[in-house]
Amino acid sequence: MRRVPCRLGAAAAVIILMSLPATPLAGQAGTARKPASGAKKGNVYRTPWGDPDLQGIWTGSTITPLERPAKFADKKVLTEAEAVALEKDALAGQVDRPHRPGDPGTYNQIWFDPSSKVLPDRRTSLIVDPPDGRIPFTPEGAKAQEIARQSYGHGDYSSWLGFDTGERCLTDGPPIYFSGYNNNYEIVQSPGHVAILHELYREVRVIPLDGQPFSNIPSLTGNPRGHWEGDTLVVESANFRQLEGARWADAWRTVRRSTHLVERFKRVDEHTIDYRFTWQDPTIFTRPWTAAYPLTNDQSSRGVTSGPLYEYACHEGNYALVNVLNAARTAEKAAAKKSSSK
Repeated sequence: MRRVPCRLGAAAAVIILMSLPATPLAGQAGTARKPASGAKKGNVYRTPWGDPDLQGIWTGSTITPLERPAKFADKKVLTEAEAVALEKDALAGQVDRPHRPGDPGTYNQIWFDPSSKVLPDRRTSLIVDPPDGRIPFTPEGAKAQEIARQSYGHGDYSSWLGFDTGERCLTDGPPIYFSGYNNNYEIVQSPGHVAILHELYREVRVIPLDGQPFSNIPSLTGNPRGHWEGDTLVVESANFRQLEGARWADAWRTVRRSTHLVERFKRVDEHTIDYRFTWQDPTIFTRPWTAAYPLTNDQSSRGVTSGPLYEYACHEGNYALVNVLNAARTAEKAAAKKSSSK
């Protein structure tokens, strides 16, 4: 879980930000208003001002992989028996094991919060396009992904540049995705804006819905702009900030100025948002590709922790980064001392 027991009013702060008037502030005393969750009208849950209601705490956690495994290359959907077996294996793996010799260890299971459920429709991959369920990497992109995976936990940690962006408490990058813990997203709405708070790293994306152009100030999470297509919220993000020389845990999530992301959110019932994203970057992919999976506000149905969001104090608690760099300096001094004594 890695949830620090100190809850902050992040959602309230977002609401205040979104409630500020667009007109000049001089001489004004705006009052923050928390939008109440709307009721179901017809077949759609709606806010008091009529937009489809996406508000709540949502997770997409699942053991279904992003890409289709080779053993299921020609199989888009698991049998019930296969799904049960995978879920049983996932639960069996959620136990603490002895450390390898020389390994200082990592979090125990109380800190982790992985899912133990496949997707409700039992698909073998989150990716729905291309049909083979695989990321359409360019040769350079495939090599970058292989290097990222092989170097995870085995990089050159003598410099802060050897740590990936997540280890540096910066970001793992968009879109809505999940890992071993802190996989919730809180959505808050006001007239004209939608805000998405990511539990991990406390990232907040405030999404205007008024058709304003993209900002020319690059951001690691892009500059999101949203609009409604019927009852579907479409969020388009561009103008990402490129971190020169930075390492990413997964090459496919690396953002560049050439990255373009389109996300779609549609509330389909009390507990479900149909979510999908299309990722485009010609420097690493041969074509755009799309992943789709349901978000749920019923965390227990995915085998993960239910409850409110708490502060994820990543920088404040990132003792490992300082300690590893201190150890590297100590090793350098020891090597220099040994060399000078010869």
